[in-house]
Amino acid sequence: MIVGVGIDVVDVARFEQTLERTPMLRARLFTAEESDLPINSLAARFAAKEALAKALGAPSGLHWTDVTVVRRDGGQPELVTAGTVRARAADLGVTHLHLSISHDAGIASAVVIAEG
Repeated sequence: MIVGVGIDVVDVARFEQTLERTPMLRARLFTAEESDLPINSLAARFAAKEALAKALGAPSGLHWTDVTVVRRDGGQPELVTAGTVRARAADLGVTHLHLSISHDAGIASAVVIAEG
């Protein structure tokens, strides 16, 4: 059963300008595993985190660093949750998160389906 669906789109250049203008933002949005990735990958990961928040009902109190976007051995992206994000997913009965991300032509996008 689908518990929630989220989608997000990020303008990569605008996102890069925001990170340059607010240097501390990178540490608030990304885990240590993510923070040194190229800007296209960071924008896609931010889109994934936004899409996940939407799939979980966009409650207040979620911490961006309580989710990491990783790549499986085959290249497929996966969401690894902790803390506030894991607790919200458990409260909703989410048993699996499906993620699709892409970046092309200056746009990064992500779709998350929360399954329970």
